Amino acid sequence: MSRSDVMAEPGFCGHCGRGLDEVDHDVCRARLRLEPPRYCAQCRRRMVVQVIPRGWSATCVEHGTVSGG
Repeated sequence: MSRSDVMAEPGFCGHCGRGLDEVDHDVCRARLRLEPPRYCAQCRRRMVVQVIPRGWSATCVEHGTVSGG
């Protein structure tokens, strides 16, 4: 499986880290509109998160950095 295949299909919640098919994630989706993700959606690893006044970045050691704000 290539890296692009893994990136195309997230399987985990960025807020709680649980599988997308395990529980209802309505509360998690609402929180992710206001907060950066804490878990990588591809591999479930805890990410390093940096919040700055104009946004945020979250880094997974395996899948790189996502940012928003």
